[in-house]
Amino acid sequence: MPNAIVLGTGSYAPERVLTNADLEKMVATNGEWIVSRTGIKERHIAADHEATSDLAAAAGRKALEMAGVSGDDVGMIVVCTVTGDTPTPSCASYVQAKIGAPNAFAFDIGAACAGSLYGLVMAEQFIRSGMVRKALVIGAETLSRVVDWTNRETCVLFGDAAGAILLGATEEEGHGVLAATLRTDGTLTGILNIPGGGSRIPISSELAAGTNGKIKMRGREVYKVAVRLLPEVVAETLAKAGLSAADVDHVICHQANQRIIESALDNLGVPREKCWINIDRYGNTSSASMPISLDEANRAGRLKKGDVIAMMAIGAGMTWGGAVLRW
Repeated sequence: MPNAIVLGTGSYAPERVLTNADLEKMVATNGEWIVSRTGIKERHIAADHEATSDLAAAAGRKALEMAGVSGDDVGMIVVCTVTGDTPTPSCASYVQAKIGAPNAFAFDIGAACAGSLYGLVMAEQFIRSGMVRKALVIGAETLSRVVDWTNRETCVLFGDAAGAILLGATEEEGHGVLAATLRTDGTLTGILNIPGGGSRIPISSELAAGTNGKIKMRGREVYKVAVRLLPEVVAETLAKAGLSAADVDHVICHQANQRIIESALDNLGVPREKCWINIDRYGNTSSASMPISLDEANRAGRLKKGDVIAMMAIGAGMTWGGAVLRW
């Protein structure tokens, strides 16, 4: 049975940068308060002509280029997003055409901020089954299109970007994805969601004029859930792999909030310096943040063959999970 290893990574962020100082001119907020509560200093905002598939394709091309792989060689494309170009078809269909991958089947995963972790695990399973040899997992969001820019508690948090991971089959033992755990608790849907735009509250002029089509979040409740569940799921996944927190060389995680990350690491017993942090430059980019972090750590030369990488993410649903890789 083949294992799934990372062949290449890529990321893309729009050119426009929105700083905390810029936000101070838009809503009643304070840059120092934003940094102290979230760790965020700036975030990227997609241009008017950029759709989610544009960001996703740019990140995907970079992952293919790093691996020296042609789009023709990709057998599967998973785009993890809650801000696709259109309700249908999937964002992945647009990406497949844009990167030139005619042999790939393509679909979306809507697991919010945990989307890329879900996508990674799903792609790994397809590779292990032998159905595909190479799979491209992309997390991409244009959250600026669904942010309520009058709500100072949420508009400071989110940004637009994309990250990509190209997985490939290998017969080498002990490398690639060693273990993974995925979880969902649908009783917590109310603490983080976009209420409108679906079958419950369909698109209408009333929806467009209000805020039900925008992100709504009960921040304190999300924080409490995240700091409890993330270390639990990573510890469980390490145990599945026959490893402990002491074996972890790097942590790659969803960048939701600096305090959530630090609390999860402390509870897990992993030194903070082992975690790649970029929330200060991107904000919360939902499904894009974990693959962006992996790409940056990879391109910085931080990841060495044989290193153990713990991954964790949590998002609306609530959906969360952990994965352990050996580089």
